[in-house]
Amino acid sequence: MNLQLELPLDGHPGMMDSVNLAALTENAARLGMRIQETLHEHTRDLSIARGGASLFDMPDDKNIGRQLEFGSDRERLEAMKRLIALTSRGRNMSNYFPQVVKNVASQDLEIRKLVYIYLLRYAEHEPDLALLSINTFQKDLTDPSPLIRAMALRVLSGIKVPMIGHIVVLAIKKCAADLSPHVRKAAALAIPKAYRLDSSQQPTLITIIQSLLQDHSALSIGSAVVAFESVCPTRLDLLHQQYRRLCRMLVDVDEWGQVNLLNLLLRYARTMLPKPTTAPNVGSEAEEFDKDLQLLQSSAEPLFQSRNPAVVLAVVRVFYYTGSPSSFCKVVNPLLRIQLNSKETERVVLPYISAVAREYPHLFSPHYAHFLICTNDPRQVKRDKIKILLKLCTTENHQALLREFIDYADDPDDLVAGDAIHAVGQCAQRVPTCARQCISALLAMIKSRNDTITSNAIVVLKLLVQNQLHESPLERGSRSQDPLKIITQLAHRIDDIKHPRARACVIWLTGQYCPSEGGGTVIDGIADWAPDVLRKAAKSFTVEDSIVKMQILTLAAKLFVLCPTDHTLELLCRYVFSLGKYDLNYEVRDRTRMLTSLLSGVLPSIDGPQPESSIGEGVVLRREQVKKVLFEGKAGTANNTALSGHDHLIGTLSLVIGKDMHSDSFLPEWLEAGIDPALRDNKDTSTPPAPRSISSLSVSRPAGTTGITPVVLTPTNSTPTQNARETWRDLDSFYASDSEQSESESISDEHGHEGGKENEDSDSDEDDGDEDGEESGSKSEEEVERWNLSQEADSLIHEHRQEVYNTGARTV
Repeated sequence: MNLQLELPLDGHPGMMDSVNLAALTENAARLGMRIQETLHEHTRDLSIARGGASLFDMPDDKNIGRQLEFGSDRERLEAMKRLIALTSRGRNMSNYFPQVVKNVASQDLEIRKLVYIYLLRYAEHEPDLALLSINTFQKDLTDPSPLIRAMALRVLSGIKVPMIGHIVVLAIKKCAADLSPHVRKAAALAIPKAYRLDSSQQPTLITIIQSLLQDHSALSIGSAVVAFESVCPTRLDLLHQQYRRLCRMLVDVDEWGQVNLLNLLLRYARTMLPKPTTAPNVGSEAEEFDKDLQLLQSSAEPLFQSRNPAVVLAVVRVFYYTGSPSSFCKVVNPLLRIQLNSKETERVVLPYISAVAREYPHLFSPHYAHFLICTNDPRQVKRDKIKILLKLCTTENHQALLREFIDYADDPDDLVAGDAIHAVGQCAQRVPTCARQCISALLAMIKSRNDTITSNAIVVLKLLVQNQLHESPLERGSRSQDPLKIITQLAHRIDDIKHPRARACVIWLTGQYCPSEGGGTVIDGIADWAPDVLRKAAKSFTVEDSIVKMQILTLAAKLFVLCPTDHTLELLCRYVFSLGKYDLNYEVRDRTRMLTSLLSGVLPSIDGPQPESSIGEGVVLRREQVKKVLFEGKAGTANNTALSGHDHLIGTLSLVIGKDMHSDSFLPEWLEAGIDPALRDNKDTSTPPAPRSISSLSVSRPAGTTGITPVVLTPTNSTPTQNARETWRDLDSFYASDSEQSESESISDEHGHEGGKENEDSDSDEDDGDEDGEESGSKSEEEVERWNLSQEADSLIHEHRQEVYNTGARTV
């Protein structure tokens, strides 16, 4: 309204205002659209940054190709993220390979990283298109950034195209001499890939590995060891001159590199160094160790404090296979420390502790409380702990451990409960004084309603009874409980025992120990409870397991040979043999045929009427011979192998899982006398001493300056010139000796950095020449000579600094 009131009468200014208003409106609309687009882009970027899950929720991938070819850097980055996300979900995105290859030379580092990841995934499917990017990778090998050079080599070696094997080897050779240790590490990691791509390049790769093993940077040593193990694991001769330096570098190598380096040094020590020996001394035994073996142990010992459990286990392996028994105590506390890291770590550490405790149980006996079972432990952890506790059982702690084993027998896991029951039986064998307590606990377990507990308790009782009956009569008389009474109790409970293995054990004990010296009341020479066990077993013969059937047949044969005149026993045996003769299991039929043939000399008609032509054929044994075959040699000491450990090497997968693995590494045997130690001498392995002070070459020191450490000259390949009058080692002595032989005269030097300041001193003790200064006045012959020597000293300083930089020595 105000605008209309201010309009002039002629109307021309009003038209101008209308045009301006329209333009303002149009600009405002454009600004609003631009702000809306900007907000949309920032909102989209914010959603991508908040979580990668939004990449999976995008509707389709129709615009990916267009964004990769014609989009901006932002759109290309978004397209590459979507490609990688869809690839991770298992979708085949190889149809975008041509568009992705075009972005391999992108200036955006994030885009280039994603392109490299994509090429590593699909280069094998599109080898022809992948070759188009080879030139770009070779160009990136000369990029100023070490990160780009390393990434380019990684992708170049990851392209599994055999025709570029030679190019990959050349790139590795070039990067192996790079100034950046990060690039040299990438070169070492690319060597195994190149070897798998083209094994004919092995000699060239071995040369590169040899140069990488001489690297003074700890960053690339671990990767060089990986390359060595992949390409030439048997070429231990390459390590002769590097062994001592590698030992000293252990603490500086990365964690996983330390694991590989420790395993390699262990193999070298077992192959090239002499075996440690123990020489008897007066009152003690002296251990003789090679100095290089001591160097390995002293260099590896600080790694016991590593936070990586794999490093600690590798050090334990080194000490176990190269150390002496007196040094094994060092592995106890580190193993107990890493056991508490996590449940996963505990699962791996426990087999190591079990292997060490098998040979040296006294090391862990005071720490048995660390291995008590928790309710939330996994099954295998519980079983490993039971094995360890059993190995640590001694006369001092057997009561506490026995109570633990009896409690573990109630575990809901049948395997854990079975191991605990077997551990109770092992305690009775290890500590005979607790045998009575163990047998009482096992007899109580027989009454359990759990078949697993009952069967395992009977099996353990069978082993204990066998061992006790094998003892001398004097030792058996000292027992408070007669083993035959235990067998009698088991025989009377045959109907309550349902587990096949447990029933087979009871039937075997009945047949083996049924002979009665005093004579039985029912059948002469047989215990009264034995025929009743055979009667009950014959009734259920057809429904029994095959292992039980074979023990029933054996029991019938033993009872019949003890008393062949008893008619009832003969009929019972005929019935059992007839059932076994037509059983469906061939093992049962074979056992029946063998027993009836054995008893043919005692009763020819035990297997039914025989044809006259077959009578007298074959070997016929008398009753005494048959009795000897069936009874003797069966009552030896039985060892419980349920908890026996396997003899696997420490540091192998077989030790952890308890099964033989074909991929496990072997451990070479010791040499009686190692190789010549002089082969490990290398002058280059010792780091050159760092100079105490290095001054700038363009700044000279004023005469008479005190309190500054002189520069120490240690040239390696340089020798003083003929103009030098005497041997000197630092600049001060050089100038002092030169000043003493020269005549006293006035010398003035002009220094460029001091703004033309002149110093005159006729009796100067030292004179520093400036490399950039200008000479004033005429010089005498002595001054010219001194000037030449000063220039030579400056060049030596420059060479020394270059050598210190190349070798990586510390400079102060």
